[in-house]
Amino acid sequence: MNTQAANRRSVKRDLVLFSAAVALYGFSQSIVESTLNNFLDETFSITDIQRGILELPREMPGFLVVFMGALFFFLCARRLGALAHLFAAAGILMMGLFSPSFPVMLVWLFIYSTGIHIFLPMISSIGMEFAEKGKTGSRLGQLNGVMNFAAIAGSFIVFLGFRFLDFTFTLSFALSAAGFLAASALMGAMKPDRPRPAMEKFILRKEYRLFYWLNILFGTRKQIFITFAPWVLVTVYAQKTQTVATLLTIGGIIGIFFKPMLGRAIDRLGERAILMAEAAVLVFVCAGYGLSRRFSGADTALYIACACFVIDHLLISASMARATYLGRIALRPGDISPTLAMGVSIDHAFSIGIALAGGLLWHLLGYEYVFLLGALIALVNLASASRIRVPSNSAPALPLEGPPPVT
Repeated sequence: MNTQAANRRSVKRDLVLFSAAVALYGFSQSIVESTLNNFLDETFSITDIQRGILELPREMPGFLVVFMGALFFFLCARRLGALAHLFAAAGILMMGLFSPSFPVMLVWLFIYSTGIHIFLPMISSIGMEFAEKGKTGSRLGQLNGVMNFAAIAGSFIVFLGFRFLDFTFTLSFALSAAGFLAASALMGAMKPDRPRPAMEKFILRKEYRLFYWLNILFGTRKQIFITFAPWVLVTVYAQKTQTVATLLTIGGIIGIFFKPMLGRAIDRLGERAILMAEAAVLVFVCAGYGLSRRFSGADTALYIACACFVIDHLLISASMARATYLGRIALRPGDISPTLAMGVSIDHAFSIGIALAGGLLWHLLGYEYVFLLGALIALVNLASASRIRVPSNSAPALPLEGPPPVT
């Protein structure tokens, strides 16, 4: 009995540590998201094509994430998460302190992005370890809500700093690095789980082909938002750092309520309904980005673009449904973590291509056509999500090496 009580306390302690690490991850990443595009524009004055090319070193670590997991096979997931945050901290700190040229900056961006992408699938895979059967969506929604709340703090600090306190990009990146370092310490303090053999890091099964395809569509859709949505605000609408930070803050405040609610909706309505709704809304979001200037005045178009930015930011949270869908169809619990990592690698293989194609499309035809392409991808995503079939009595499996659930 005492042993069971001790185990439950240990699990609760790990849940608190992991939640805090996820919060710091969200805080630090939000600072970077709020400042990166203005940093690129004001420091290097890059072109639209260069902005697309920049996504190659930025997103390549996402493609390599499954190979990196195998490279560090001797580390358990939680220790690998600690290492990932060290990569992110080192990369963003050096970007702020030592970026004398565009090529040098790309090296630091690659290191930063490596850490971000290694930890990305862990939010879902480790998060599901702390969920009861049938409530994985709720648990992931709670973790996303925590991360979202911290992201609000990050973007709000950027707003205050650049608006009133004469913040510099170097100071912002140093603050972000401090957050990543703290998150690394928290992950290192968690009870270690069992490392997996390198061969188990590579799982590619035909039974998961719809999951892989949904990840491809998510990767291309996500990349259009990450790369070109803020670039429209910065270059087309000439908005400053504090504007992007303000929009991220607004999206974060809404997300405090939206993301946990979305997690509960996944449990109640199912992944098919949520992913179809996401795709349908995204069609109108992309149309708003691309066509608002053609059918409205400059001020109205800016408000529409800002609203689309906030909605787009919230829709990224629907990726929880892809994770819980995999949990429901997994042939065995041990498939979940490596398959999530494989999904990240697959989606980034295509997101890199869409970033390059989008930059060229912007240069040749205009930014409007980039978002019309996004609307087309959303329609394909809508049709694909409609093919999801999950037994009504199924519940997402927990990872094989995970701790007992805690509520």
